[in-house]
Amino acid sequence: MMNKRLKTSSDKAVVNVWQRQLGELSARNFAHRLGGSEDLVLRLDVHRKLDKHRGCVNTVSFNADGDILVSGSDDRRLILWNWETGKVKLSFHSGHNNNVFQAKFMPYSDDRSIVTCAADGQVRHTQILEKGQVESSMLARHRGRAHKLAIEPGSPHIFYTCGEDGLVQHFDLRTGAPTKLLTCQTLDGRRSNLPVINLNAIAIDPRNPNLFAVAGSDEYTRLFDIRKYNWDGSSDFGQPTNYFCPPHLIGNDQVGITGLAFSEQSELLVSYNDEFIYLFTREMGLGPNPPISMSSDASEMSDDHESEESPSSMDTDEKTVPQVYKGHMNSQTVKGVNFFGPKCEYVVSGSDCGRIFIWKKKGGELIRVMEGDKDVVNCIKSHPHTMVLASSGIENDIKMWTPKALERATLPQHIEQVSIPGRLIWYTIGDEDEDDEYSYDDYMFDDDDNDENDEDDEDEDDDDNDSDDQDEDDNDSDDEDEDDGGGGGGVGDGDNVENENGRN
Repeated sequence: MMNKRLKTSSDKAVVNVWQRQLGELSARNFAHRLGGSEDLVLRLDVHRKLDKHRGCVNTVSFNADGDILVSGSDDRRLILWNWETGKVKLSFHSGHNNNVFQAKFMPYSDDRSIVTCAADGQVRHTQILEKGQVESSMLARHRGRAHKLAIEPGSPHIFYTCGEDGLVQHFDLRTGAPTKLLTCQTLDGRRSNLPVINLNAIAIDPRNPNLFAVAGSDEYTRLFDIRKYNWDGSSDFGQPTNYFCPPHLIGNDQVGITGLAFSEQSELLVSYNDEFIYLFTREMGLGPNPPISMSSDASEMSDDHESEESPSSMDTDEKTVPQVYKGHMNSQTVKGVNFFGPKCEYVVSGSDCGRIFIWKKKGGELIRVMEGDKDVVNCIKSHPHTMVLASSGIENDIKMWTPKALERATLPQHIEQVSIPGRLIWYTIGDEDEDDEYSYDDYMFDDDDNDENDEDDEDEDDDDNDSDDQDEDDNDSDDEDEDDGGGGGGVGDGDNVENENGRN
């Protein structure tokens, strides 16, 4: 038994190679075991920085083959990258008049169809034509910011969006007309200051695309079944089929949800602001009529949760307790959360401290902490086929991580959750169409001169990569600079949680 405990991931890799040579391990299983090796996670290092945006990068997404990355930013531009070489394939204005929050390729479109949503509430479709020309059209608009969209797996036509207006919309590019599925309401009139749930995240179950989950400014993740919707509008589709929430957070009006992700095994990952990340299986659902206040049993569970011996791994005898992942900070911005590995073996998240956190999915053990941004890491995207990560945040660049380090990384001795030094975040409540919705107050750093130099350099680079669109971008540069100063409204505390869902 002792010898088994002392085996390292390198030892296991040698055994796997031996088994593969003897034919005891199939090629597919060998590739999965190698791809999901902890050794590769511990060797992740910055392969390249992609630095052409002139504002915070709020969204990164790979195409199906994994060779092209699309990014969107506060500068309102979309850039298509060959991430391995760092070369820009195409750069163009998105058509949005505020910060781009998400951009994704539609499947089976030869990477020529991209859908986006943004702080202006618009949902747009961009088609890439011959010779790099682009054609962009607005499909619909949310009242308030639209943070996320979700594409039906394998469909080149169908996707969903959600926004701070609580609205979930269904789009079919073949018709061009959106369908307003539902407006997410609070439970039994709770949180009277919130007429609707401001939605921050939406995700579709890859094993059953009929199911999609949404979450936002309260403690519940709501699961819907699109098959229950009557397309003539005659049914009441507003009732979820299931709710998910850790028992100790039921009735807690101080938390909200910033990120959702489904695994290939239909597990649901939920990231809370000012709290932790939780992994739910279908059996952990609360049903269509969840409790709205914490029971005494849940209260005791909450006390245990806060103790030093709070469960870092799921008790197999307690099927209702979700796996928890701790260590990161999620207070200032709307952060995503994701799975990593060929079989979703790991959980990854950014943090307010500028680090990237990686946990083992099974057991919740924190195994890797990486410096990802000088300020805040908001986006982490996994490559569709290999152990590669793309990350972005408040800085203007994208960092590509590959397992190239010669030495295996170790965890820092003291992982402290600290606020960003020298930076205060202010949020302005105003008209939803205003560009200056939130801003930074840098009282220790003066980057004005650097910003001007960066803009000069960017103008040169954009002349090479995007001459057709540069004139339009230059006309917008004053507005973009104003937006760049307003980069990071976040999920805040208490009653203002619905108004502080800044960027992705």
